[in-house]
Amino acid sequence: MSEKSDYFDTFCAVSRALGTTLNRQRVLDLIVENAIKTMDGKAACLFFADEDGASDVFVPLAQKGLSETYLHAEPQEARRAAQEIMARGYIAIHDATKDPRIKTHEQKKKEGIASILVVPVVVKDLVKGVLALYTSKPRIFSQDEIRFLTALAEQGGLAIERARLVMQITRNIRIFTRVAEGLNESLDIKKILERLSVDMRQALGVKAVSVRLVNKDTGTLELVASNGLSRKYLAKGPVRIEKSVTAALQGRTVVTRDATKDKDIQFKEEKKKEGIVSILTVPIKVKDEVIGVMRYYSGTERDFTEGEVMLAEAVASLGGLAIHNASMYLMLKNDLQCLKEDLWSHRSWF
Repeated sequence: MSEKSDYFDTFCAVSRALGTTLNRQRVLDLIVENAIKTMDGKAACLFFADEDGASDVFVPLAQKGLSETYLHAEPQEARRAAQEIMARGYIAIHDATKDPRIKTHEQKKKEGIASILVVPVVVKDLVKGVLALYTSKPRIFSQDEIRFLTALAEQGGLAIERARLVMQITRNIRIFTRVAEGLNESLDIKKILERLSVDMRQALGVKAVSVRLVNKDTGTLELVASNGLSRKYLAKGPVRIEKSVTAALQGRTVVTRDATKDKDIQFKEEKKKEGIVSILTVPIKVKDEVIGVMRYYSGTERDFTEGEVMLAEAVASLGGLAIHNASMYLMLKNDLQCLKEDLWSHRSWF
């Protein structure tokens, strides 16, 4: 069988796994195993950015043929490799025990590694990790081999991103269900919105959340609930409707990347002192009318993902529904009281 036929068979095997399982680890293990088998390597490892964000290194998600001792020395090497890959597209190292780009020469020698080929794992056009192939004998990698390993790494990126999306959807459903269940526990609007702010601050991992409702009489957005904001910041002064994020009050979700500079943001200096950088502003609607906004404050500049925005919008809709239901309940309660008073007055005629 020719080398290109081997490549084709490998792609078929990995593609089948991608299409038939949601088990990310199974797909990544298959990619690593097939890289070694098809390219006659000693070992392979797929490193990826630390998903917990606890450190600025790449961690091994799948590997075969490497010792635990060696793996402990590799994450920093993988991160440095990614930086070079961004410029060149790949790294091919003929002698890993002497190449000046590598700092762990002794570990390579002890591990029996001669040559290394490193290619990027790309997710949404960003290098989020690397796939490394190791050989036991010195080797010059062909362009076909480089293209093959790069394509395998792309499949690894697809598996990781799909697993992340599935986890995000599952997580968002759980959060939405929990919030919805909480809304059924009370008709107290303030209590409902306070619960929303607490739950959503944790769900989106932001610094703080606030809920403000439109007061047409005063022309302000009145604070009705918040979580994570200091008393000093909350006492900064009235938030004028005409000076707030007008697009949000027209019914559109708005992401402000730097609240200390944006022209549509009030109290920039106070936000800077509070440590607020990015803000997600989501309108709260009752039918087609915007009655308020939910704001999510981040202490660092960030882009809110499509999934996060969708969750925030869904929760804001729940909040609007809860406010509408509570208002209707109060109106019915008031009407009932008036009816009782009318009946009592009629009885007094007899």
